[in-house]
Amino acid sequence: MKKLIAGFLTAILTASSVAYAEPPEFSGGVSNEYEYEEVVFISGKPIRFIGEMDMSESANEEEKKTSYKFKLAPADKSIDGSLTRSITLVTTYKKWDGKGQTSADTTVDKYSEKIELGKDKYELEDFQFSKSDIVDNRPAADFYSGNLKGRKYYTINKDEGTVTVDISGADTGYKNFWGDTGTNIIDMTFDYDRKIATDDGEGDQDLQWRGTARIITSDSMMKTLRYSPNDATLSSFSGGNMRITSRDMTSRYTYELPEMDEGSAGIDQGNGKFAVPEGDSDKGTIDLSRSMVPRLERLAVPRFRDLSGHWAQTHIEKLYSLDVLEEGGDFFTPDVPMTRAEYIKAVMKACNIRPSMEAKKSARASRKAPKEESVFGDVSISDEDYAYIKDAYNKGIVKGSQNGMFRPEASLTRAEAVTILVRALGFESKAPTPGFASGFTDDRKIQAWAKASIYVARETGLVQGDSQGRINPDAIMKRSEASAMIVRLLEFMQRDLQRDYREDIGSFK
Repeated sequence: MKKLIAGFLTAILTASSVAYAEPPEFSGGVSNEYEYEEVVFISGKPIRFIGEMDMSESANEEEKKTSYKFKLAPADKSIDGSLTRSITLVTTYKKWDGKGQTSADTTVDKYSEKIELGKDKYELEDFQFSKSDIVDNRPAADFYSGNLKGRKYYTINKDEGTVTVDISGADTGYKNFWGDTGTNIIDMTFDYDRKIATDDGEGDQDLQWRGTARIITSDSMMKTLRYSPNDATLSSFSGGNMRITSRDMTSRYTYELPEMDEGSAGIDQGNGKFAVPEGDSDKGTIDLSRSMVPRLERLAVPRFRDLSGHWAQTHIEKLYSLDVLEEGGDFFTPDVPMTRAEYIKAVMKACNIRPSMEAKKSARASRKAPKEESVFGDVSISDEDYAYIKDAYNKGIVKGSQNGMFRPEASLTRAEAVTILVRALGFESKAPTPGFASGFTDDRKIQAWAKASIYVARETGLVQGDSQGRINPDAIMKRSEASAMIVRLLEFMQRDLQRDYREDIGSFK
């Protein structure tokens, strides 16, 4: 059991720029720190297997190797059976320079599998598998989508027959600092062909059947914030925020198999009963789920003296606890305008898009290195916020004005704030062909450069209009209003994406 825990946790906690949450292997199984479970259809009857899974992973920027080892037994103790499986998958990565994208191609490197049910032994003789994904690395979240094809070929008791399993499907998912969900949709077709000696000695009985199964399985991680009060009266603080990291896997099997006539000589079901397929179909659905023990982290406690009773107090204190807002004094001044530089820095930190310091280290290492030129004429490379502004520029989140200026100290407008959030998510291209209306009553006041982002923000629920349905694009954003908008971005990356990639795709609640 310790091997299971250590191997699995090492894999899911490995920090890698190319690692994503994904259900283990491609059998629809789910697991937590202690147990793994999946459904096996190879005998023509759905049988739940449960036991240990050991997962290990090694990865670099060009390749990832993932190995799984399973040691399982039927969950129903009346069934005599076992499953052992060992599979190594190799994924190679190709970065598309200038496009901000990565392709990931996966094949099977090593495989072995044996399933025993009563007197019947199924052994995997060949496994052909190919999977290819495309990843968009530009936004605050890495979004990916792919397709897979495969075929498993089993022998039955060495020479009594074969089972061929054709596999096809797709996967989709995302990864950001606040959430990480991968969902697989896999279709399997089972072709069973076997000869069994009859009891009367008059020859072999030819048993053939075909069945199907659809598996929708999801692996999901989400970080949430929760306020925890301090029960002590004589304390320097009344409470603070806590970050909770939770992870769970959910799977749904929908199958159609032949109805088995138990009591006749035929396929060993592992419980002392044999069966042969009849003409009718056996249809059903099986749901599996497993959850990890949540991980808790207490965060810094804010001590602003001008927030008590303010409508945005909770939003501002959350961002301070997360180190998104950096304020050294006792006052936050929530009702003064937020500058463009302050907002960009907060958004980049909220998305955990941290600026890389490698370029600076390289420049210091070599005196002959050419002096870096600022991406904007009015932002010095020595400015404490320059790294964040540069990173936002390189990712296409900010573009500046036509004369190459950023205007870092200028007051932020609502149009600018919304546009930055939509670009950070990578959603700006989701707007329709020009000529559309944003849906707000003051649509004519929206500048052309902001209209697509404002349309997308409204459609995705990132922003809403005022009581009269206006977006007020030119209104200056107060620090409190900008804080509330950034918190909405965090909530979107925490909950909305997970709902779309898990609940809406797989109908998991």
